[in-house]
Amino acid sequence: MFGFVGAGALTTAVVEGLSAGVAEPPPILLSPRGREVGRELAGRYPNVRVCSSNQDVVRDATTIVLAVRPQLAAEVMAELSFRPGQAVLSAMAGVRLEQLRDWGAPAGRVARVIPLPAAARRRSLTVLYPDVDAGRALFDRVGEVLVPGAERTLDAFSTATATFAAHLDYLATIVDWLTDQGVDPGAAAAYTTRIFGQLGESLTGHTGTLAELTAEYMTPGGINEQVMADLRGEGVPGSVRRALDRVMGRLRG
Repeated sequence: MFGFVGAGALTTAVVEGLSAGVAEPPPILLSPRGREVGRELAGRYPNVRVCSSNQDVVRDATTIVLAVRPQLAAEVMAELSFRPGQAVLSAMAGVRLEQLRDWGAPAGRVARVIPLPAAARRRSLTVLYPDVDAGRALFDRVGEVLVPGAERTLDAFSTATATFAAHLDYLATIVDWLTDQGVDPGAAAAYTTRIFGQLGESLTGHTGTLAELTAEYMTPGGINEQVMADLRGEGVPGSVRRALDRVMGRLRG
């Protein structure tokens, strides 16, 4: 039985992937945090139940996913009592394995995970460290699992996910520019999301390097080359790297 402490967007995506269109979905327990979200999920999926407390989730589940904000981790974990044989999987960015093992004792299997929103469509590539069987048993159901060789590498993957909002803001900038040119806002948004959605699909099916794919979209002397050169001239790649370095420093304390 899977239990989730914390009921935000990440939990929602994984629960949907575990439940939607599945012939025999697993039983899932949700914490009362984000109660409205939990009730909505329980209303859609008969295998989902909202518990009266976080401890009730921990008491009844064999695999527990911790998905609360890292700032609340110490407060939430202080209220929980685990037992031997349970698996504790933390999706709390920056919370170290050493700390998790201390909080989760005497649970014998503790790991960190980075599920992606695509879990809702069972297309997540979930980073898992260390390679805990209970983690695979859960996240293989919502996509694929990637196991790095060290916790520091997991931190690097976690840092990469910090670029999501900036990427979407980049697309919003394009939409706003199109609107400034007189394009209807709805059409501008539809066009931008369509072309970049299709670009994302080409990424999924591409087996070579990103540099090779970039070359396919960039004619020498063409407009794609011009924009890339302008952005590089403005120092955008360096700004991205510096921002990632700062996030990495934050996650590693």
